[in-house]
Amino acid sequence: MDEAGCPQQEALLFRDRPLLLDSGQVLSDLRVAYHTYGEAREDATLVLHALTGTSAVHEWWPDFLGRGRPLDPTTDYIVCANVLGGCAGTTSAAELGDVPLTLADMARVGRALLEHLGITRVRVIGSSMGGLLAYAWLLECPDLVERAVIIGAPARHSPWAIGLNTAARSAIRAAPGGEGLKVARQIAMLSYRSPQSFAVTQTGQRTRGVAAITSYLEYQGEKLHARFCEKTYVTLTAAMDAFQPSDADLRSIQAPVLAVGISSDVLYPAAEVQEHAALLPRSTYWELESIHGHDAFLMDAGELPDVVRDFLHR
Repeated sequence: MDEAGCPQQEALLFRDRPLLLDSGQVLSDLRVAYHTYGEAREDATLVLHALTGTSAVHEWWPDFLGRGRPLDPTTDYIVCANVLGGCAGTTSAAELGDVPLTLADMARVGRALLEHLGITRVRVIGSSMGGLLAYAWLLECPDLVERAVIIGAPARHSPWAIGLNTAARSAIRAAPGGEGLKVARQIAMLSYRSPQSFAVTQTGQRTRGVAAITSYLEYQGEKLHARFCEKTYVTLTAAMDAFQPSDADLRSIQAPVLAVGISSDVLYPAAEVQEHAALLPRSTYWELESIHGHDAFLMDAGELPDVVRDFLHR
């Protein structure tokens, strides 16, 4: 079966022994939705998705998945799971109610899935929220992670990033039922691109009397509302904001790490990504040159797949 034909799978975890959350609450019988690519083995590459991503890597990262690419199912076993609190098959934030989650909680659920699959060592790759989650894996599961690739993500959120998420959550709370989520997405999309990118892609009008950027943002809001859950958005962004490892925590990480900054990223500026990576004892920094901002890892990857492939399988 080729990667495009891989179905989503599901595991029921923590049936006999509950998961203790950082909040002190316990959860049992958690459903985890995941995709695998390639033949099962004891070592694997673990892909960690972005905020509104899913476990279906073949749908959102085709430049990285396939023969000869960084995620090659012909030579590697690749696993990606929807995070705890997500809304793409795993037990969702809406199902959990008002239970707060942390990135460390999500890493522990991921570890349980690896145990379920018989995996004992992983190479981790994460971008955006997945990059923050990769830092959580490095701190929470150092015995499992051989090396990690962190793309377009700092080790902790700045006041700027927290402020953007605060505004998005405020929009959702002010207009529950979907309208607030649309506005939250519009706020996020402004931070996912750059002024240069919009100047190239969103000038003029597509509809008479309506600026192209306005049409674009409205479309993006409607598109997310059709497939995502506002409770998940609130829960995951809060977990990202609360993840604040200290410099000492970062200096304790011993696995080799490739940190990738994006030259025009206004959400997570390249200098911030580089500064945090420099605290790691065994880090390599590389910068993706693109005008398209944070989303360049998805839409303008350039040499990034080659750089990642060489590092993952060094």
